[in-house]
Amino acid sequence: MRTIAIMNQKGGVGKTTTAVNLSAALAAAGCRVCLIDMDPQAHATLHLGIEPQLEMPSVYDVLVRDRPLSEVRREVESGLWIVPSHLDLAAAEVELAGVVGREVILRDKLSEDSAEFDYVIVDCPPSLGILTINALAAVHEVFIPLQPHFLALHGLSKLLQTVELVAKRLNGHLRLTGVILCMFDTTTRLAAEVSEDVDAFFDRRHESEKPWSGARMFRARIRRNIRLAEAPSFGRSIFAYAPDSNGAEDYRKLAEEVLAQTAERACPPLQRAAG
Repeated sequence: MRTIAIMNQKGGVGKTTTAVNLSAALAAAGCRVCLIDMDPQAHATLHLGIEPQLEMPSVYDVLVRDRPLSEVRREVESGLWIVPSHLDLAAAEVELAGVVGREVILRDKLSEDSAEFDYVIVDCPPSLGILTINALAAVHEVFIPLQPHFLALHGLSKLLQTVELVAKRLNGHLRLTGVILCMFDTTTRLAAEVSEDVDAFFDRRHESEKPWSGARMFRARIRRNIRLAEAPSFGRSIFAYAPDSNGAEDYRKLAEEVLAQTAERACPPLQRAAG
């Protein structure tokens, strides 16, 4: 099972769009996928057609009220489950302030969960507080969506510092494995230049003993596409809303790369010794 946090402290860069549609694309490819919405804004939850209600079990209950993931998780499409969020989650930062081990609650809940998934994807909030720390402590990988603009690399450096700190203190398995360029405009020179800058940024750090030493930028570019912006208002993934759109095509390509990564990492079966 691959566990992946989709993370960026800046809002409006395609983080939730990527978390939802990558999850949906992997599910459509035949994988079992669990999406965990750790954002109090509950945008991933809304994106998949769930209207947060006061009495609805959510990830808040998992973190604060000690409910198991199995009691909160619900299937929204074939092969795709979500642990929904709720506005109450905003209070978790305060309510967990005095709780011992508050940074690893989600990790412990995942380890106790008996359900089998191929991918667990966590949509992080656009901040670097206790909710994001919980997500990073619980997963093995981080994907960072970036919007190709002038300040992208400045924000990337801050994210890398956070990943390094969590890897050092809470989760020695944590690695940044991928950067996804979102809202990509193929007609502008700036987008191409930022893409080159990000490639060069990681090339210079490839040999360092850091959690991002093996990171690379995905070849798939998520182009600006009005259908991607429309899909959440209908409570559907891009594949259910506009399967023939550029947005659907781009997220299919991204999913294909993620699946290829998984296949590359799979160990070949052991050969039985003769005799």
